[in-house]
Amino acid sequence: MQALFDIILPVFLVIGVGYLASWRGLLTDNAVDGLMGFTQTIAIPCLLFTAIWQLDLGTNFSPPILISFYLGATSGFVAGLLGARYIFGRDWEDSVAIGFACLFSNSLLLGLPITERAYGPDALSGNYAIIAMHSPFCYALGITAMEIARARGTALRRLPLTVGRAMFRNGLVIGIAIGVAFNLGNVSLPAPVMQALDMITRTALPAALFALGGVLFRYRPEGDLRTIFYVCAISLGLHPAITFALGQSLDLSTDALRSAVMTGAMAPGVNAYVFANMYGRAKRVAASSVLLATGLCLFTSWVWLHFLP
Repeated sequence: MQALFDIILPVFLVIGVGYLASWRGLLTDNAVDGLMGFTQTIAIPCLLFTAIWQLDLGTNFSPPILISFYLGATSGFVAGLLGARYIFGRDWEDSVAIGFACLFSNSLLLGLPITERAYGPDALSGNYAIIAMHSPFCYALGITAMEIARARGTALRRLPLTVGRAMFRNGLVIGIAIGVAFNLGNVSLPAPVMQALDMITRTALPAALFALGGVLFRYRPEGDLRTIFYVCAISLGLHPAITFALGQSLDLSTDALRSAVMTGAMAPGVNAYVFANMYGRAKRVAASSVLLATGLCLFTSWVWLHFLP
């Protein structure tokens, strides 16, 4: 119970303050969008750039942690896709959007701060290794599946171009790519630039959590509640359970297992709604799943902390 108050609750209090500020009209929708835009296009890409730039790629990009996490994520996507289609009778395009909500964990705004508060900043190497591939992997899988579903037998020659264009317009992917290039090139930057980067990156997570609260205020628990709870069960239960089992079988180190499982145990990120909105499919289910699962994550993440060494 102490972990709930000391580790998890502060993160959700910041989200709650953002939610309250929007609810009481202290911040307009435009202000919240501006703050979220700053974090998504500037602050968090800078955070990812510096983290990946300074990461020991050879040590931390080990296949076992990536296999454990991404097989769990892909299993969640398949379960969400097939469940939406064959249990809830949604069409294929809706099913892909629902599967994406099961796939895309909130690795940045929830996974990173909760893992840091639980195990310290030195335990985040595994988180950054997962995050480096998260947006590229999830968007590549989601966009590919959606374009196939929409093609309905027509030519898919433009599919690689569509997937590549969507991914490399994403600020997170750009920040990661530049970080990898600087890392491999052993590039250094002047001290004033490093200090400026440090000032920006220190704002990234608190500002993003606050903005997330404001964004969540707009969502309402509408749509098919059975489908929404199904998404929550996969995101908060199936994905981390598969990751935990695979991590143990692959003999992950303690830090790597913690990073993989706690990242997998997070609620769907706002990108689940962004993806659904991009295609105009299952938007209410995606938005409501983000809202409900984020609230449930306060308690389920505490449970997963007790399962980990």
